[in-house]
Amino acid sequence: MPTLLATLPATAGAHLPVELYADSEAASAAVAAQIAGLIRTRAAEGRPCVLGLATGSSPTRVYEELVRLHREDGLSFQNVISFNLDEYYPMAPGSLQSYVRFMREYLFDHVDIRPENVHIPDGTVPEAQVAAFCQRYEEQIRAAGGIDLQLLGIGRTGHIGFNEPGSGPASRTRLITLDHVTRTDAASDFYGEENVPRRALTMGVGTILEARQVVLLAWGEGKAAVVKRMVEGDVTDSVPATYLQRHPAVQVVLDEAAGAELITRKTPWLRSLPCNWHDAALVRKAVTGLARTVSKPLLKLTDEDYNENGLSELLAQSGPAYDLNIRVFNELQHTITGWPGGKPNADDTYRPERAAPFPKRVLIFSPHPDDDVISMGGTLLRLVDQGHEVHVAYQTSGNIAVFDEDALRFADFAAEYDQMFQQNDPAGEQFYQRVADFLHTKAPGQVDSAEVQQLKGVIRRGEARAALRYAGLDPTTRAHFQDLPFYETGRVRKNPLGDEDLRLTMELLNRIQPHQIYAAGDLSDPHGTHRVCLAAIFESITRLKASGTPWLDDCWVWLYRGAWQEWDIDQIEMAVPLSPQELTRKRRAIFKHQSQKDRPLFPGADQREFWQRSEARNRTTAKLYDELGLPEYEGIEAFVRWEF
Repeated sequence: MPTLLATLPATAGAHLPVELYADSEAASAAVAAQIAGLIRTRAAEGRPCVLGLATGSSPTRVYEELVRLHREDGLSFQNVISFNLDEYYPMAPGSLQSYVRFMREYLFDHVDIRPENVHIPDGTVPEAQVAAFCQRYEEQIRAAGGIDLQLLGIGRTGHIGFNEPGSGPASRTRLITLDHVTRTDAASDFYGEENVPRRALTMGVGTILEARQVVLLAWGEGKAAVVKRMVEGDVTDSVPATYLQRHPAVQVVLDEAAGAELITRKTPWLRSLPCNWHDAALVRKAVTGLARTVSKPLLKLTDEDYNENGLSELLAQSGPAYDLNIRVFNELQHTITGWPGGKPNADDTYRPERAAPFPKRVLIFSPHPDDDVISMGGTLLRLVDQGHEVHVAYQTSGNIAVFDEDALRFADFAAEYDQMFQQNDPAGEQFYQRVADFLHTKAPGQVDSAEVQQLKGVIRRGEARAALRYAGLDPTTRAHFQDLPFYETGRVRKNPLGDEDLRLTMELLNRIQPHQIYAAGDLSDPHGTHRVCLAAIFESITRLKASGTPWLDDCWVWLYRGAWQEWDIDQIEMAVPLSPQELTRKRRAIFKHQSQKDRPLFPGADQREFWQRSEARNRTTAKLYDELGLPEYEGIEAFVRWEF
């Protein structure tokens, strides 16, 4: 059964009901089951089931589960009529970024829906005919009897469909201009913001609100802020999703990360909700949050601070303030360690890592070829300096994140090298000539040829090896390039995690038998690669544990976060301080990834370079510790332990 953590009803503080799940997998399975039930009910009644469908990363797992239900449980789509929310304009239906293609790849080509029952806004309609097409789209929805269930995602601007800020509740299907933030978020799909269409066709807010039922999905920390505005904020056209507050039958379905900023999750005591003050994590969150609210170090908080900020119950149960302050101060102090692999021959009672064994075998999983040094480069250097056997597994090739001009530069270098040293290798010359010919004629957004993908992968491997050499590791024995198959599509859109991905991961784990594993635990990566890579590790460890693999009994897993997000201070279980010199060494290791320097191909919403984001995050974490009254450091890298 899907793991439903909480059902949060609409209250005075939350204007929309929320269903909170442990993860997006569980949430998607629950939504798919709900849709399947509706389809079957309508079929039993002899009526069509009219679905409003969304695209983007949020509903993909829902569609995969519906396909599974069709194949394994006999779910038929013969009575389903579908209307999609939107489409880029202009957009040919066969284009890689087309929502026609998206829906076919994820759903329509795998179920028995009737082609004549599928409706998607047409990105090829001549502009002079767009208004008539949009009016006809509305008429088709009405002729079908209206939408029974509308599936939605939400964008960072608060858009639903492509209804950008300024869209009102009476808006209908129309041609709109995309917000700059939306185009930035879509840049990865189009291999650069300059290739993203500036306009799109979309159902209007009014059209969406006429659906009999609305289900909105949001996953990951990156959606937490806009979810909070939608659920708890006032209705405003600057956040079009807030108009859902006027709908009588809305479900907001979130994973735990997307719901993290809601008051009922972040500060439930401010809503006088029952709190389990025996939960040490909740106490730590409350006390550190209070200190930040009143801008005081932990040890200076008073009884009045607690009482005046909704924490009188905590104070009554666990106070006085002095005792609470000391307790949380000590907990945070014990997270700090200069020995991330454990300090040998030392009392480890209050240290985050075990002293023994020493040295440890350490396996760092890096989703892309640079996440290791970007996200935990200082800790990596510390582990090497302290004598541990450090291995780095690069889970994907990262080949789509290399600019074409960089690939051309390497092709030119190879050709000139061949001439200069008279290698006279006809096969090599032909290979690089084909690469050069392809790149010179490549259209915007076109998938690279297999040879170009191979060359770009070689570039990323070379940079990863250079960074490890700088860190003091021999890449011939300590670098493991997995090239997990799910990634190797040549496109931003990847395949689902498969058995071969898991086999490769389990094989590496069994070969290294690490005492420590480090993995990217952030879900805000806009491309989704981090999410899939983490799932590969979790599932592999779970399977190995179930099979009785003995070395796992002495293995700990630490989760770091990448260039997109950092752990909240109340979540941190190991904090590795960095000196100014160590932060400089980390930066130099990041600089070895030259293809990602200056401007990465897929920067996401943050336009700063990765090293700038990383240093800012490390310094911000250190500043938080300092402001709470703990030692002051130049930077801190943070980790959370996964208990498997």
